[in-house]
Amino acid sequence: MISVLKIGHRPERDKRITTHCALVARAFGCSEFVYTGKRDPALEESVAGVTERWGGEFRVRYSNSWRREISNFPGLRVHLTMYGVPFESELRRLKGNVLFVVGGEKVPREVFELADLNLSVTNQPHSEVGALAVVLYAVKGTEHEFPNAKLRIVPSPKGKVVRPAEGSRSREAEGSR
Repeated sequence: MISVLKIGHRPERDKRITTHCALVARAFGCSEFVYTGKRDPALEESVAGVTERWGGEFRVRYSNSWRREISNFPGLRVHLTMYGVPFESELRRLKGNVLFVVGGEKVPREVFELADLNLSVTNQPHSEVGALAVVLYAVKGTEHEFPNAKLRIVPSPKGKVVRPAEGSRSREAEGSR
């Protein structure tokens, strides 16, 4: 099980960034996305809608304590930060139950101490979305099963081709031919 924890969601500033972190986690086959900061029902509904249409066993939930989420996680706790050691040096350890922690606002020092590993994609300022995507690609790759999907993309060199998934009858896909 791989989970992602986004610390400090601010709906007025982080709406798209937090949503994109959740979508990256889902697309790379993670089990759940947890966020702290301000609760945002629109974020939860948006990602739940994507999961319903595109499938998968993925959930989004709010927590009022990042400290509790990190402390109680039953596995490896990995903080993705530009101040960490290169993630490639620890790639072999990123197996089993892993919690990837990303932050948007200033991350409290305690996160560095609670994490089992503080890893970086680069030691330069960058987006938590980018860091998460690079690490999840290295850990999980891109081929994942998404059960219960209503839609599927047919790879195409030009254009967008979306079809109902096998066993699904989706009106959304019919107009995408």
